[in-house]
Amino acid sequence: MRITLVSLLSFFLCNFVYLSIYFSATTGKCLEDQQSLLLQLKNGLKFKPENSSKLKWWNQSIDCCNWGGITCDDEGRVIGLDLRGELISGGFDDSSVVFSLQHLQILNLAANNFNSVIPSGFNKLEKLTYLNLSYAGFVGQIPNEISQLTRLVTLDISSLSYLTGQELKLENPSLTKLVQNLTSIRQLYLDGVSITVPGHEWCSALLSLHDLQELSMPYCNLSGPLDPSLASLENLSVIVLGQNNLSSPVPEALADLKNLTILSLPGCQLTGTFPQKIFDSGTLSVIDISFNYNLHGFFPNFLLSRSLQIFRVSHTNFSGAFPHFIGNMRNLSELDFSNCQLNGTLPNSLSNLTELSYLDLSCNNFTGQMPSFDMAKKLTHLDLSHNGLTGAIPSSSHFDGLDNLVSIDLRNNSINGSIPSSLFTLPRLQKILLSHNQFGQVEEFTNVSSSKLNTLDLSSNNLSGSFPTSIYQLSALSILQLSSNKFNGTMDLNKLLVLRNLTTLDLSYNNFSVKVNDTNVDSSYFPSISNLKLASCNLKTFPGFLRNHSRIISLDLSDNHIQGIVPNWIWKLQILQSLNISHNLLTNLEDPLKNLSSNLLVLDLHYNKLQGPLPVFPEYTLYLDFSSNKFNSVIPQDIGKYLSYTFFLSISNNNLSGSIPYSLCNASNLLVLDLSNNNISGTIPPCLMAMSETLGVLNLRKNHLIGPVPDMFSAACSLRTLDLHDNKLDGKIPKSLSNCSSLEVLDLGKNNIMDVFPCLLKNISTLRVLVLRKNNLYGHIGCPKTNGTWHMLQIVDLAINKFSGKLPGNCFTRWEAMMSDENKDESKVKHIQYQFLQYNGPIYYQDSVTVTIKGQRMDLVKILTVYTSIDFSSNHFEGEIPQELFDFKALYTLNLSNNAFSGQIPPSIRNVKDLESLDLSNNSLEGNIPTELATLSFLSFLNLSFNHLIGRIPTGTQIQSFPESSFIGNKGLCGSPLTTNCSTNTSPATTESADFDWQYIVIGVGFGVGAGVVVPTLMIWERGRKWSNDTFGNFLMRVFSLFGLAYIPIEDYEGDDGAEEMDDDSTEEEDYWDCPSFRGRYCVFCSKLDLTMKRVIHDPSCTCYPSSSASNSTHSSKSYSP
Repeated sequence: MRITLVSLLSFFLCNFVYLSIYFSATTGKCLEDQQSLLLQLKNGLKFKPENSSKLKWWNQSIDCCNWGGITCDDEGRVIGLDLRGELISGGFDDSSVVFSLQHLQILNLAANNFNSVIPSGFNKLEKLTYLNLSYAGFVGQIPNEISQLTRLVTLDISSLSYLTGQELKLENPSLTKLVQNLTSIRQLYLDGVSITVPGHEWCSALLSLHDLQELSMPYCNLSGPLDPSLASLENLSVIVLGQNNLSSPVPEALADLKNLTILSLPGCQLTGTFPQKIFDSGTLSVIDISFNYNLHGFFPNFLLSRSLQIFRVSHTNFSGAFPHFIGNMRNLSELDFSNCQLNGTLPNSLSNLTELSYLDLSCNNFTGQMPSFDMAKKLTHLDLSHNGLTGAIPSSSHFDGLDNLVSIDLRNNSINGSIPSSLFTLPRLQKILLSHNQFGQVEEFTNVSSSKLNTLDLSSNNLSGSFPTSIYQLSALSILQLSSNKFNGTMDLNKLLVLRNLTTLDLSYNNFSVKVNDTNVDSSYFPSISNLKLASCNLKTFPGFLRNHSRIISLDLSDNHIQGIVPNWIWKLQILQSLNISHNLLTNLEDPLKNLSSNLLVLDLHYNKLQGPLPVFPEYTLYLDFSSNKFNSVIPQDIGKYLSYTFFLSISNNNLSGSIPYSLCNASNLLVLDLSNNNISGTIPPCLMAMSETLGVLNLRKNHLIGPVPDMFSAACSLRTLDLHDNKLDGKIPKSLSNCSSLEVLDLGKNNIMDVFPCLLKNISTLRVLVLRKNNLYGHIGCPKTNGTWHMLQIVDLAINKFSGKLPGNCFTRWEAMMSDENKDESKVKHIQYQFLQYNGPIYYQDSVTVTIKGQRMDLVKILTVYTSIDFSSNHFEGEIPQELFDFKALYTLNLSNNAFSGQIPPSIRNVKDLESLDLSNNSLEGNIPTELATLSFLSFLNLSFNHLIGRIPTGTQIQSFPESSFIGNKGLCGSPLTTNCSTNTSPATTESADFDWQYIVIGVGFGVGAGVVVPTLMIWERGRKWSNDTFGNFLMRVFSLFGLAYIPIEDYEGDDGAEEMDDDSTEEEDYWDCPSFRGRYCVFCSKLDLTMKRVIHDPSCTCYPSSSASNSTHSSKSYSP
């Protein structure tokens, strides 16, 4: 815990007052009664002489006025008693001799361990001006008698007892009663005393203390608001109210306190905007408003007080550019702007802060190059981590002269270039933290044998080449982290033996092979090592030196090529807490598997080839991952008794069988339970659902579970993921599932659940993934009677069910996560995940889901929060596709295939600009394909087949790249990629006629049958034929007359049987068009109406045959056709 400024101030003030009185008073001969009282006091107090620097020297051979901690006046009366720091543990109560020392003016019992209530005899010490009972272990109620000490100038009853649960309280008397008579008080320190009153009450109680100069009441359970009336105490110079729930703005009136030197309000839940006027105070030396997360503000353009020494604004919402004028504040010793929203570049004028010793600007948005600090010679702590700094460090001598620097932290920036050698030569430097940058090289350094560097973290950079040999010279090095770089070649671990103090070594995920002596079992090999990480180092065996090592706490050998058996000795490492040997080629555990390390907290064996029965679980393990192996036993029925402390258990992707043991319900601390991808059968134990009060993830997907989902979810359900996909579950969706108000992922797909759409989940606002695919769900979807349904929903799969009706467009307006494409770049690195443990950093459970993407079923092992998908395929939905669906600007996948949707594809499809997969096949959509579809440049899968679409396929960025199968089954479509060409006069009407219409087919068949009956009859029946010719001829005569034309019946040109006939070959084709008259027969089959010439033109190549022969009724193949 950081010592507060007020504590230090109080300490020095107490000593100053005490020494002032001590030296101003004439030390006279101690009165006998005074000495006797002091010896009685010593005998009554409980203390250990070895811890005492004062009491143990009290004896009769020395005048009591010369005893340590005693001050006398000139008459030999004790006026000062200082027993601070004597570690007294008892003997101070209402009967204490202290209250007989009635001339006392100073009483200091601070820093002891009385562990009792404060005695009530203080009213007997009427002359007290200074009372310090701070941090002395007092608990309970502060006695009312202290309020009778009207001469008190300084009162300090500060306490840390709130940390132990035994508070020191100020309830009766209240704060008002305590201070109402203390009108001379100037210093009031009540740190850690539980006062629990609202702001207007405690503020008004202090208004009577007109001489009050220093007020310190942090950790007092005070409530807000922070009343502006405090500014009426015009003598106030110190205000320390940190860690109270003030929940209010900072009054601007505080800027009117002309003597204010210290304003400390950290962790007070302050709100609003911090008054800039306070920054203008010329007397302030300390400003601390840190850890007020809802406090906004920005820095003024004018120069702050030159007297400012400590400036803390960390963990607030201060924004804007870094105040460049701070470089002129030459007295500044501590500057902490970490975890704000500041931006811009950092000025080189920071180098002018010659008194600066502590600088923390981490976790902001600063950009540009790192500034110089060459004049800040007193700088000990430099933290610029978690910003956006870029470029290279200007020169290899950039850090020259910073001889007092102890720690430098530049992690999580984008700094490139070389790491300067001057950094390693700084004489007092102990920590170099440069991970997660883009450094490419470490400059070689020499003459560092006296270096005090104990921590070097260069992980997650672009460092390449061979292992930097200069590191071997850093003899004091304790922590070396070089993981996730590009070092190559071979690295001999024996060369690091010169670093005898090495406790943490991480060489994981480079491009080199680490050479390890697998036969050396000497325990003196790396004698201090406790954390060893050699993941992905091309190891083929277990390092032999570990066999007898007694200090290993954490061991990571994952992602290597270690084969065969896991040796038994690894379980006998005495203090091993974390073991990760995942992603290897291990096949068996060496028998017998006994005497497992009782300290093992994390055990990760996943992705190996381990087989046989499940191993015995260590007793106190928090994290167990045996997934993706070949374990093939029944899950032990008593498995639960080994999981009393376990938070995470995954035995997924094995060949485990049998039922889910009921004893799992005894694992009351489980946060994640993953039994997926096994051969587990039977029903789900109801008690497993009752565990949902603590359980965050339950994954039982891809097993053979049967029966209904137990309706036993706790009223305080905290489930975040429930995955029961691909089982044989039936029944209804349990109603108690609505209790799971934090649910994010729900996957009930591929079961036999028969129910309606789950509107019972409508109030779960956190839901992100909803998969109900391939069940027997029916009815309409949507929850029309609610206004807050699933604004975070990003994946919804209702495919292969029996849902029907129209899609409720109004419900889609609430799926806000699919509409917004803001912060897209940031979302691309975020996944749906569940942090369930903090062990050497956060540990997450990574959600997964199976979705249909581009016509293929795919497993998303990591679900990006930016990924969005809708699959309503293979149901009975009808009507038009709602326009609201195309307001989903962030949608990636849309599948509405195999339904009965009708109407047109709306042009608003252009809004889904990020769409990558669209399937509308097997519906009844009609009309043209909108040209807006061609503007979707990210579209890589399209299926519009088997609809009633017509017209030309639009041309665009992607459209012609899709196969013909994307458009087949639409007979009115033409154009690439279809082989059907579009004619220039093709219109929707003519194209549409290509479709089958049974009305026209029936009419055609009717005419055909009629003609088949009538024509042969007329050919045989001469009288009937003559009647038909006459009737038809009369009809043509009337019709032609309407157009001013004439029609001559065939009979008018008939002569005798020898009448001359025209030879078909006697006249060429062009002649008969120009012939003014035609001397042959006219008949229907050989005539054509020419409107331009207003006459009927006969084809001379066609012969009219009046014969009754069937063959004579046919005309020549050369006959004219219109």
